[in-house]
Amino acid sequence: MSFKKGIVGLVAFAAAALAGAAGALAGNVGAPVDWQWDLQAAATPVMERMISFHNMLLIIIVAITVFVFLLLAIIVVRFNARANPTPSKTTHNTMLEMLWTGVPVIILIVIAVPSFKLLYYQDRTPEADMTIEAIGNQWFWSYEYPDHDELYFDAIMLEEDELTDGQPYMLATDYNVVVPVDTTVRVLVSSVDVIHAWAMPSFGVKMDAVPGRVNETWFRATEEGIYYGMCSELCGVLHGFMPIAVEVVSQEAFAEWLVWAEEEFGAREPGDVTIDVAQAPAGN
Repeated sequence: MSFKKGIVGLVAFAAAALAGAAGALAGNVGAPVDWQWDLQAAATPVMERMISFHNMLLIIIVAITVFVFLLLAIIVVRFNARANPTPSKTTHNTMLEMLWTGVPVIILIVIAVPSFKLLYYQDRTPEADMTIEAIGNQWFWSYEYPDHDELYFDAIMLEEDELTDGQPYMLATDYNVVVPVDTTVRVLVSSVDVIHAWAMPSFGVKMDAVPGRVNETWFRATEEGIYYGMCSELCGVLHGFMPIAVEVVSQEAFAEWLVWAEEEFGAREPGDVTIDVAQAPAGN
C-alpha cells in the first residue's frame, strides 16, 4: 500500500468515526452506534459529571504523554553517543528531584479532589420521587414499582424477528421500564440466584445485584427517550441476553402508562416467567 493510499484510508476512517460520534449525539442517545468512539451522551446529572471528569483526565494524560514524548526526543537527539561522546556524571540534582516528586503529587491531588466529589455525588441518593426494584434472574430482569400498588413485571429480550421500529437487537425488551422525565428515581437492585449487575451507560449507573442483599442507586433522566443497558456481570450461559430498556416519558404519559400497566400486569406474580436454557437465543 502506497503512502498516499494509507493517508486516504486514515482520513476515511476518521470521517466515519466522527460521523458515528455525531450520530450518537444527534438522536440515538440511549444506545451505542456504529463507529462510536466516545461515551454515550449523558442523560442524567451523574453522567454529565462523569463525562466532565473523563474529559479533564483526557487533557491531563495527553499533556503528560506529550511532555514525556518531547523529553525522550530531546534526550535521543542531544544526548546520544555521537552528539555527546563525554556524558555528564552529575548526580543528585536537588531541584530536579523535588520537581519530579512534587509535580506528580500535585497532579494526583488535582485528580483526587473532583474524583471524590463525583463518587460522593454518585453514591449519595437524594430524596427520591419514586422507587423501582430491579431483580436479576437467570436470565432476565424483573421490576417492581412499590409506590404504585406493587406493580410487577418481567422484561425479556426480544428475538431478532420480534424487533420493530428500529429496536436494537440484544438490547430491546418486550416490556420497558417506564419512568417520568425530571424525576429522581431510587433503584433497589437485588438478585434471586447469582450476581448480576444493572448497568445503564447513558445514566452513569452500574450497580451489582447480589443474592440476599439490596443495593441502592439512583438516576434522574433529563431527556425523554428510550435508553438501553444490560447486565454487566458474568452471570452464566445467557449472560449476554438480559438487556435493560428504560423509557423516559412525560408526567402525563407516565400516568397513562400506569393505568395500562395495572390492567396488563395486575394479575402477574413474581416468578411467573422462566427461561429454558435449551431455548437460548440464536447465536448463543
